[in-house]
Amino acid sequence: MSQPYPSLADIKAAHERIQPFIHRTPILSSSAINKIAGCKIFFKCENFQKVGAFKARGAANAVMKLTEEQKKKGVATHSSGNHAAALARAARVAGIPSFIVMPSNAPEIKKKAVKGYGGEIIECEPNLKARETTLEEVVARTGATFIPPYDFMDVIEGQATCALELLEDQPDLDIIMAPVGGGGLLGGTALTTHYLNPEIEVIAGEPAGADDAFQSFHAGKIIPQSGPNTIADGLLTSLGVLNFQLIQQYVSDILLATDPQIIEAMRLIYERMKIVIEPSCAVPLAALLANQDRFQGKKVGIILSGGNVDLGKLPF
Repeated sequence: MSQPYPSLADIKAAHERIQPFIHRTPILSSSAINKIAGCKIFFKCENFQKVGAFKARGAANAVMKLTEEQKKKGVATHSSGNHAAALARAARVAGIPSFIVMPSNAPEIKKKAVKGYGGEIIECEPNLKARETTLEEVVARTGATFIPPYDFMDVIEGQATCALELLEDQPDLDIIMAPVGGGGLLGGTALTTHYLNPEIEVIAGEPAGADDAFQSFHAGKIIPQSGPNTIADGLLTSLGVLNFQLIQQYVSDILLATDPQIIEAMRLIYERMKIVIEPSCAVPLAALLANQDRFQGKKVGIILSGGNVDLGKLPF
């Protein structure tokens, strides 16, 4: 392993470092959902986070760890959504420029957010190769520091602070669930949980239409995402290398949910909890409801990852 993973002390230091940038998000529960699920669920509401997603944590941590020299030239990334907005906002709070490469088909609400936070958007074709080559051009032109969306230690360390808060507020959990796309949130969650209570199982939810983490987990090697097709637009990316190592070590299982199941879980949260979540955010609950026997009578923490959804395009 090329570099050591953040220690618990590192994660706690990151939590202190990002305080000016984040909310401590509440934990909500619903007796109606508990009854349907047959277990007690504690929802950590990162949909109420700054920029509407947990990504605010990792981006803030990465920006705060830059040298003064790096800060002058700003930061750059490629992202179709929440990381883009999170990095643009963290840069604005730090008083530095941000350059965000976004695919032309990125949701309008997410482009608006980036512009609103003062980020400069550079559009590209909607594929990974175009994103990466456009980013290289931007970095060459501006000298900005590339802050990757998930496969980057400072970002993983920041995302790990979410589970830190969850376990401080609700230490007696049997299971913690998070969605998995690139794996920054899941990797960070698994690491924190391992440090604070290795008896707690960490289980991921993943869309059946974008199941590279599931495949990689069972194959014991990274199987890249190919042609993902799911309503969960925040989970279309391939699993990161650093995160895969964490997942192999500290995650018990990855469970899949189909798009109809994801929509049903999303609707359940809207109707019963009266809160706004995006489709990606509903995936862990959908996976739990599709595998109820496994969770019977347990105390389950679910990280609600974000709430950035185009309200004109709700799937119900």
